[in-house]
Amino acid sequence: MGVIDEVHGDLDADISLDEFRDAVEEKVEQMGGLADEETAAMLIAHELDESEVNGVADIEPGIEEVKFVAKVTSIGDVRSFERDGDDAEDGHVLNVDVADETGSIRISLWDEQAQAADEQLETGQVLRIKGRPTDGYSGTEVNVDQVEPDEDTEVDVQVQDSYSVSDLSLGLSDVNLQGKLLDTGTVRTFDRDDGSEGRVANLTVGDETGRIRITLWDERADAAEELDPGIAVEIVDGYVRERDGNLELHVGNRGAVEEIDADIEYVPESTSIVDLEIGDTADIVGVIRSTDPKRTFDRDDGSEGQVKNVRVQDETGDIRVALWGEKADRELAPGDKAAFADVSIKDGWADDIEASAGWQSTISVLDSDSPTDVGSDEADETAQSETGLDAFGNGSDGSGGSDGSGESDDSGGDDAERATDSGTTTETTTTTATAADGEYVEFTGTVVQAGNPVVLDDGEETVSVETDADVHLGQEVTARGERRGGKIDAEDVF
Repeated sequence: MGVIDEVHGDLDADISLDEFRDAVEEKVEQMGGLADEETAAMLIAHELDESEVNGVADIEPGIEEVKFVAKVTSIGDVRSFERDGDDAEDGHVLNVDVADETGSIRISLWDEQAQAADEQLETGQVLRIKGRPTDGYSGTEVNVDQVEPDEDTEVDVQVQDSYSVSDLSLGLSDVNLQGKLLDTGTVRTFDRDDGSEGRVANLTVGDETGRIRITLWDERADAAEELDPGIAVEIVDGYVRERDGNLELHVGNRGAVEEIDADIEYVPESTSIVDLEIGDTADIVGVIRSTDPKRTFDRDDGSEGQVKNVRVQDETGDIRVALWGEKADRELAPGDKAAFADVSIKDGWADDIEASAGWQSTISVLDSDSPTDVGSDEADETAQSETGLDAFGNGSDGSGGSDGSGESDDSGGDDAERATDSGTTTETTTTTATAADGEYVEFTGTVVQAGNPVVLDDGEETVSVETDADVHLGQEVTARGERRGGKIDAEDVF
């Protein structure tokens, strides 16, 4: 056995002996006689060992060449482009997404390879690929030098026609996903490098497995202002990108966002308010207790910003949430059950903490009977007693929140002082003055405080109900009983 055969026998790389001999001869010729066959064989073996990767996850820009096996998960369209030079022929490129058990990656086939693959390549095929990694738009990509089908190798990757949020991974394309529309943004414009104007907008969609931010480009951006939160939608032909460490699903001109007739459940996972700490980025679910008027302010760059504060309560406590920018335009009313996702917990006014909802946050108004997954299964009685309507008469209401200057603003304090010990406002007392004490009434409203007393709000007035009934925040119930002022001594709650 010759030295070339011995070196080839020790290789882990998938290369035939004849191919290895040819590579050794070529290396000897390249080095102009400076290396003999043994040295050339060792050099080739070293190059082959470095290019063979254990999986897609090992591929990264900077590696000169890689060889790997992966399954085709999606195939794009062949695109043509003009090359420099008057006599140069048009070029062709085809992007193909492939994956193995370690991850997914995009490969690019050029010219004759692209045209051949467009006719012959099928989703689900296993390919043996040799190419050069590069830093592309969608992350790491591989420009293919050689590619061939591998019918003997099994790659345990499921090729899907539709995805759930938890199925998504960086680099996937041709993604179809159905979900509940949780939040919408406004269309923004920007200048491209070529001088043209681009358009972009964002949505947030959730399903049973989680939620994801959707980025809509150019013609598709209009959907953000045409669709209303709460409906079911399908994302068609999306592609997955990463921003600030989080996955996003992007939709370009090939894709679409369409309203569908489907019942899709989204169950927000949330942190109990009592467990929030400064520095957290958290999800909060609770009932809106109060809202402040929207305020505007001047930024340092001369532009105008806006902010609105709301106070949110769950079964463990309450917190002020500052809604910034376009979030301040969201219509939220006392008694609404809402989810605030990806809010920042900060040091607020009067040694209290507060939540800040900026561009990356999602605000969703939930059905009153929507299930929620909070961190605490049982309400803390002490926390409840301190966060009922009585708590808003001493300056702990939503009026003293953040404004654009970063300083506290307690201009709403006069409104806060109108809250009476009975849990009703001055306006409510005036409205209900015609009801005689001792009258037997039936009152229907949304539970904005659980426990005993239960506090109900019907959008026009708020009453306190003495009852041992087991109710939960956001539930719509009816109380029957004798009413005295702003309280009902309930005989029945249903």
